[in-house]
Amino acid sequence: MTEETLAGGQSVVYPVPVYSYRRRFTREVPFGRITLGGHQPVRVESMTNTHTMDTEATVEQCRRLHEAGCEIIRLTVPTERDAENLRNIRDQLRRDGIDTPLVADIHFSAKAAMKAVEFVENIRINPGNYATGAKFSSENYTDEEYQAELAKVREEFTPLVRKAKGLGVSMRIGTNHGSLSDRIVSRLGNSPEGMVEAALEFARICEDEGYYDILFSMKSSNVRVMIQAYRLLVARADAELRYAYPLHLGVTEAGDGDEG
Repeated sequence: MTEETLAGGQSVVYPVPVYSYRRRFTREVPFGRITLGGHQPVRVESMTNTHTMDTEATVEQCRRLHEAGCEIIRLTVPTERDAENLRNIRDQLRRDGIDTPLVADIHFSAKAAMKAVEFVENIRINPGNYATGAKFSSENYTDEEYQAELAKVREEFTPLVRKAKGLGVSMRIGTNHGSLSDRIVSRLGNSPEGMVEAALEFARICEDEGYYDILFSMKSSNVRVMIQAYRLLVARADAELRYAYPLHLGVTEAGDGDEG
């Protein structure tokens, strides 16, 4: 075990050395007909790069991913219209005999999330831009302003948590290094500490609602930042939350331009 003092003065204990490859045991989280975490194997997920409003092209990509052995398929959902069209995509896939779990990747819009959750097995939200959003200003928050905005996040996020719980849909809380909220950056900087705190804020809301079907991801194009964020996340989450939750490890910027 190693201990580190963070920039904010908080001490954190890392239970596992950085070069230890012993698998961490976590809660199992449902993805439709499969689960991940616990004693389950590592699951392979990929993402379509079609426009989600293009039902035919998206279904075709999903079919090809399914045939290649992909276990989970993620689709981008930037708008409410895209969210509504998930119904058509899902229904066509099921008619074709493809029951691969679908993930809705939400961009900013709480309304899109509330609709998308009806048609998928998992929903991914970014705590940096869900609800209050990331404005990229240099504003310094007072304690009162910080807590007021956190209360607003809770108010806007809780309906999604309750709906996902009621539908049996799991959720990935996925922090992006490049889109932390101003509120987080004002306290912790654009740092691994900020990435982790952003995710934990949303996880606490989930647990307060008795919703435990969650997993985490930390995304950065800087490998060192990403590794540190994951290590810190595991150390803090396992110590502070009710359960140890699974992790999603993504490969970012695997291509370029619109087709990347």
